[in-house]
Formats: sequence, C-alpha cells, structure tokens
Amino acid sequence: MDNSLDSTGDSKLDQAVRQWLQYDRNPKTASMVKELVKDGATEALKKCFSSRMEFGTAGLRAAMGPGTSCMNDLTIIQTTQSFENLKERGVVIGYDARAHPPSGGGSKRFASLAAAVFISRGVPVHLFSDITPTPFVPFTVSHLGLCAGIMVTASHNPKQDNGYKVYWENGAQIVSPHDKGISKAIEENLKPWPESWNTEEALKSALMKDPYKDIHTQYFKAIQKHCHHREINKSSEVKIVHTSVHGVGHAFVQSAFKAFDLHPPYAVEEQKDPDPEFPTVKYPNPEEGEGVLTLSFALADKEGASVVLANDPDADRLAMAEKQNGQWRVFTGNELGALLGWWVFRCWKEQNSDAAAVKNLYMLSSTVSSKILRAIALKEGFHFEETLTGFKWMGNRAKDLLDQGKTVLFAFEEAIGYMCSPSVLDKDGVSAAAIAGEMISYLATKNISVSHQLTTIYEEYGYHISKNSYFICHDQNVIRSLFERLRNSGGQKDSYPTDCGRFSISAVRDLTTGYDSNQPDKKAVLPTSSSSQMITFSFSNGGVATMRTSGTEPKIKYYTELCAAPGNSDVTHLKKELDDLVDAIVENFFEPQKNKLQPKPE
Repeated sequence: MDNSLDSTGDSKLDQAVRQWLQYDRNPKTASMVKELVKDGATEALKKCFSSRMEFGTAGLRAAMGPGTSCMNDLTIIQTTQSFENLKERGVVIGYDARAHPPSGGGSKRFASLAAAVFISRGVPVHLFSDITPTPFVPFTVSHLGLCAGIMVTASHNPKQDNGYKVYWENGAQIVSPHDKGISKAIEENLKPWPESWNTEEALKSALMKDPYKDIHTQYFKAIQKHCHHREINKSSEVKIVHTSVHGVGHAFVQSAFKAFDLHPPYAVEEQKDPDPEFPTVKYPNPEEGEGVLTLSFALADKEGASVVLANDPDADRLAMAEKQNGQWRVFTGNELGALLGWWVFRCWKEQNSDAAAVKNLYMLSSTVSSKILRAIALKEGFHFEETLTGFKWMGNRAKDLLDQGKTVLFAFEEAIGYMCSPSVLDKDGVSAAAIAGEMISYLATKNISVSHQLTTIYEEYGYHISKNSYFICHDQNVIRSLFERLRNSGGQKDSYPTDCGRFSISAVRDLTTGYDSNQPDKKAVLPTSSSSQMITFSFSNGGVATMRTSGTEPKIKYYTELCAAPGNSDVTHLKKELDDLVDAIVENFFEPQKNKLQPKPE
C-alpha cells in the first residue's frame, strides 16, 4: 500500500483499498477509509470492499458510505460510466430527498454526478431540478422517447440506504440481459473519467435540460384519462387524509386530486415535507401498517375523515386504511389490488359497450400476489397473466402486450404496488391515489364503505384470503440449506415434500432450478434465476404458498393464499384453515428455532 497506509495483511483487500483511494475524490468517504486502515479495522474494511453492489429486483440498493459495496460518489460514477450508445435520444435523471451527511452522499448529489458522466460523453440529459416521485422517470422516458432513465432512490428502505434504478428505452425497468451487461461494463470502467467529477460544468452545459415543468403538466394531463366521475368528485363530501411519510409525495398527490376535481386530502403536517431522517417513524414503509399510520389516524379522527391514503417515500406505492365501527382497518396490498382491479374494470366496462372488446383486455400481477384478478378475469372474460416478482417484469410484459395492440388495464403486486395507467410502465402511487380517491367518492354516493365493497367482490368472485410475512436472516448459508432441504426431501436429491403437517401438497414449482410438477415436461414457464431462492407449493385444499428470498433486504419472505370458489363464504373457517396452513409451513419448512430466524418485528 502507499507509504502512509498500513497493510491489512490481506493483499486483495489492500489492492482494493489502494485503488479506491487513488480514484475517490470525495474527501469524506476517502478519509473514512483512511481512518479504518489506520485503526486496523479489517472486518469493517472487508464489509466495504468484499463485493460490488449487484442489480437486484429494483436496480442497485445499499447503504450510503465508503467502498464498492456501498452507494457513494465513486460507485455512482463507475455505474454510470458503464452505459453506452445513449447519445441519440438522451436520458432522464430523477432523485428523491435522501441524504447521508457522514459520507457526503445523497440523492441529489448522486443524480448530478450521473448527469456529469453522461454530459462528458455528449449525451443529452434531462435532469429534474427538484425531487420527483419515481414514476415520473419512466413517464418521461416514454413521453420524450428517451434511451434510458435513472431514478436515485431507496424507496422505503431505512434512512441510511440509497439506490439507483434504471429504466430502458421501452419505459420499463431493466431485466436480464441488460443488468448483466451493465454489471460487466462497470468492471471494465472502474477508473473515473476526469470530467465525471465535474458537476458544476455539467450543469452549465447546453446538453442539460430541466424537464420538471413540462413533465409536471404532461403527467397530470395523462392521468386525467382515468378520471370517469368528475361530477361526483366535485360534489363529494368524503374526507380523506394523506401522508407522504417524509418523502416526495405530498405536492404531487395534492395535484393529482386537483386533476380529478377531488377535494384536497388533509395532509399529515408532521410528515408532509421531505426529511431524510424520517423522524416520526421507525421504518418509512407504509406496508408495515399501523405504526407508520399512527399520525394519520390521529389527524383523521380530528377531522372526521374515514379513509387514510399513504405513499412510501418515493411515492410509487400506495397503502389505504378505513375506519369501521371505531376501528381502523389497514387493507393489505392484495385487498387494495382487488378493489382497484374491480374499479378499473368497472369504469372500463361503462365506457365499452362492445362485448368483443373484452377479449383484447389484460390484467397482470406477480406470482406471489393474490389470484383474485384471475378469478375476476375468468368470470368477466378478459385475460389475466402472472409474471415473476417485481414490477420490472410486469412493466416489460405490459409493454409487449401494448405493442401487440392489446389494452393493459391494470397490474399490481402485493407489496402495495399498482399500475393503473399505461403512461407509466411501473408502479405509481400518485395516479393510484387519485383513482382510489375517485373510487371512495363513488362508493360514498351509494353509501357503501370500502370494506363492504371488498366483501361484495369476494362474494361475487370467490374469497381470496392471504397471509404474508417474513423472517430476518443475515446468514446466506442458513438460507441456502433451508431451501436445499426442501429440494432434497427425506434425504433424496431433487425430491420435494408431498405434505406439510396435515396438508397434502398437489404441485411444486421451483423458479430457482426451473422445475414445475404441473408442466408436462416438468419445466417452469416463467423465467428462472439460480441466484435467488423461490419455491411455490400448491395444496389440495386450494392453498398456495411461496417462499422466496428478498432482492433488497436480508429476509426470507412467505406469501400464502387460500382461494375459495364463489359461494363458499364461511370466512371464519377459511381464515382458520389458512392460519393452520401457515403454522404448518413455519414449523415444518422454516424451522425458525433450529435456523435461528428472527420473526418480523411486531
């Protein structure tokens, strides 16, 4: 190592650190690394340098800090230098409000570094001058016909994290082989080009444009196509509370309600302005339910509002809760998916009297989400398709269908992600909030609560009761052996369990290995990936359970659902049956005591 630095005794690590200090021009991260070397903190250095961030379900996602395994100035530059041939039509770059003072990192800083890299190569850049919701980036790619889009955000991750999400020219997130291509190109372009650090020059370049005003206007114009009950909205007495959970959503949801002529929602004052510290919540994730919504419920009670809408910090997800008989009910992602799917189809049907048109209609959901859309599609005659987990798969499939002249009406995933408009080929919590606002207003004119409407949907199309959760596990070896045990049941290689407790298993699909017992050739139809774990078990009682690893967090997740036929409305019995099934899966397949798994924090 250079003379001023001690050796760690690990030559590979020494080389990585030396290269880093040669390349890194951010004084904060550089001095953090020097301090670690000086203190002989080899384990901490290994954490920073042992691996490079990989493109997962949502692009890059990691903690902000020094080293190749973190989000920082240098890794942003190295990633951005890997893109080629974007000169013709340019790129759009957006960012949220995240910041990490200790390392000098932050979304705006990362976005301007990415812009400087592109500008230095003569690529036109549309850099938003202020924070925007994530869906604005894919919208801009499609609207302006650009080559790519980058959104700097870690969505609802803890405050120290950040991320780098990439959209391709089709307006959807990148999937293989693009992500592999980028990863390979990063390794070949590690040395920063001299101009890559020059953000001030880049901002003055003639190649730099600010799309903020134009896109703001065009986006709210585009989503108005999905407003079908303007008169009801204007006169609606419904009171709705909205929280943006210290993220970017506040101003945009207010504008979306205005675009639909809905009364503005009451904003949760303590959470409406962007704050990278997320001071009022433990996790800035509305999926975690009531803890994140405590302030919203208090405001709703004060104002006499019966519904709460919540976005995650980058406003691409939407959660909803309703007060009923003095109790707040937070709808699951699957329940809100059922409601929005029903509503969007109902509005479409009102405007399309041609009976044949339904044959051109598609809805999508991810394979770990509720099968409720499948049930609605069967009865109503439109098409339903499943994709792999993650909106990148649904966005790309939607684009394929749209290119074939099909209508893609709706797509959703259980992780409170909804795509209600083909103008954004990704989940969008802003348009979904306005569409939910209109649905709530419409139901109120009939004196129907949202919960009541959900029951009506289940009575008509069959109850779909789901229960999803996760275990936390930081040990990759434990995760691997847990899944391998399921693949080698009873000690036999490539043999899966035939039962789980008292429940008999009727089919198994393993998207890690590509096995599917339901297919004639035993090969899965959906794409497989050996780098992530995912097995789905179907049970004789109509239950389905998927176990998978998370692409962004140290979790083993499970998704279970009991699909009943229409007419079977003994909900208490169905819920108990599902509870028993989940208990059996936890006990027999997860073995939390043996594997030292931490349950989801209450």
